[in-house]
Amino acid sequence: MKFGKVNNPENIDFTLPNTHKDTFRLLNTYQKVNKPSIYVGCAKWNRADLKGFYPRGTKDELVYYSSQFNSIELNATFYRQFPAEQFSKWHDKTPNDFKFFPKINQEISHFKRLENVADIVNISLDNTLNLKEKLGTTFLQLHSNFGPTNFDRLQNFAESWPKELPLAIEVRHKDWFADKVIEEEFYQLLEENKIANTLVDTAGRRDMMHMRLTNNEAFIRFVGANHLTDYNRLDDWVKRLKIWVDGGLKNIHFFIHQNLEIESPLLAAHFIKKINLEFNLDLKVPNQKEDSSSNGQLSLL
Repeated sequence: MKFGKVNNPENIDFTLPNTHKDTFRLLNTYQKVNKPSIYVGCAKWNRADLKGFYPRGTKDELVYYSSQFNSIELNATFYRQFPAEQFSKWHDKTPNDFKFFPKINQEISHFKRLENVADIVNISLDNTLNLKEKLGTTFLQLHSNFGPTNFDRLQNFAESWPKELPLAIEVRHKDWFADKVIEEEFYQLLEENKIANTLVDTAGRRDMMHMRLTNNEAFIRFVGANHLTDYNRLDDWVKRLKIWVDGGLKNIHFFIHQNLEIESPLLAAHFIKKINLEFNLDLKVPNQKEDSSSNGQLSLL
């Protein structure tokens, strides 16, 4: 993932910003839970990206991936429209507790830019619904040149989205965050429609760390820098999520990217171990081992 990439990540201040005051206001309206629902995954499951993750002789990458993780940020749906049969196949070959979090196709978000997209959205949803109970939150990522001048399009999309299907939205244009009035209008649109406000933790765009939740879901896209600081950043996220869960947060959806995706399973394993300890959970830790020569960091089997 190249978005937000910098050449010298060691020079970036990765300190998590303070939680937005309205996040606490919103969380306080929810009943607290003993244990949150947590899904952690990578962005892709193909062998070309996750080199070294799959044991020799693996015949079906998704079958193995879904035996190690409980979710996937399904980026493949951004690049092409898959038929209903493909979603059914993915459903049938994954465990009962596995979930897919599909990204909305680029024809909708980037080419048509949310204009006159009702028909293609309906077709896409009809196909995606073949994931049945394994369909997680659908994810709309807008182009970095889709600014607040297009607010009406975004509002129409948000208000037209089927309310029974969870949705998360990520805006990238800097003007969404530069003007407090615009920023607040955006947050209110999401909150009123119970849509998750995507948090993106990446080196070159710290303005997207707004720490503003708009429903009872933390949808977080963590972009590592292939640097040792990635592990400390994940530790900080565990601490912050604990604060939010204590405040009323129920759903955590955390997806790990890397500029070089080979390290994504390593970071995920580290994060899942810390999450299990903090929340007394037993989420599957990907098939890895401790390497005493790497100061306790994790290495692939």
